[in-house]
Amino acid sequence: MFGLFVVGAVFQIITGFALYGEGTGYGSWQYNLFTSWVMPLFGNSQNVHTWHHLGMWYLVIFVIAHVYIAVREDIMSQQSMVSTMVNGWRYFRDGKS
Repeated sequence: MFGLFVVGAVFQIITGFALYGEGTGYGSWQYNLFTSWVMPLFGNSQNVHTWHHLGMWYLVIFVIAHVYIAVREDIMSQQSMVSTMVNGWRYFRDGKS
């Protein structure tokens, strides 16, 4: 989870502030902290924008797949993980409490 979600979210934050710093202009804190080193790292503004956009789609697809897999596991397994989060009651499908 850390490698797939947290690192992706941090990447989005860094590239987002770099793009925002480009709009605020030279001398702003966003430009000094992010744009000054992120833009040369990726080459140019269009590359940063493209990677930021791809990162957004990566996170959207990851969240959709994660929710699908968690709900499917709740339905197919003997335990009730997602149902427990929703209603607060834990039960096992084999009849034991």
